[in-house]
Amino acid sequence: MGKLTHFEDGKPRMVDVSDKRATVRVARAEAAVKLTPEAAAALKEGGVGKGDPLVVAQLAGIMAAKKTSDLIPLCHPLPLSKVAVEVAFDEAAAKVRILAEAKTKAETGVEMEALTAASVAALTVYDMLKAASKGLEIEHVRLLYKSGGKSGTWERG
Repeated sequence: MGKLTHFEDGKPRMVDVSDKRATVRVARAEAAVKLTPEAAAALKEGGVGKGDPLVVAQLAGIMAAKKTSDLIPLCHPLPLSKVAVEVAFDEAAAKVRILAEAKTKAETGVEMEALTAASVAALTVYDMLKAASKGLEIEHVRLLYKSGGKSGTWERG
C-alpha cells in the first residue's frame, strides 16, 4: 500500500504540489440511484413538483465539482476547464445513472471533483424523488478513469 500523503507526523496536512508540473488531468466517476416502483413511476410521468430531477441533478453535479475544495478539507482548489455531468433514467433497470467528468490543467488531479459531481447529482435525484418514496438507494459512487500527472492513466477494469 502507498504512503498516505495527507498525514505528516500523525497530523492532517494539505499536500505541497508546488514542485509538480502542471499537466492536463481528466477524471470520470459514476453513481446510480436505484428507484422504487413509485419513484420510477413519478419520474416517468413527470409527477415531481420541484421540476425535472435529471436536469436539476445535472446542474447540481456541475456546481458541486466547482465547490469540491470547500467540501473536502484537504483538496486543492483547481481551475476546472471542464465539468460534464450526464444523468439518464434507465427505465428497464429502474435506476438513474450518473456519469461525471472533470478536466483541468494543474499540479494535482481532479478525481475528487468528478466523484463530488457524481455524488451530489445522486443526492439531488434522491432529494427530488423522496416525496414519491423514501426507499431510494444511492449505489456505487466510484472512480472510473483518471489520466495525467506522474501516476499516468488508471482505468477501472
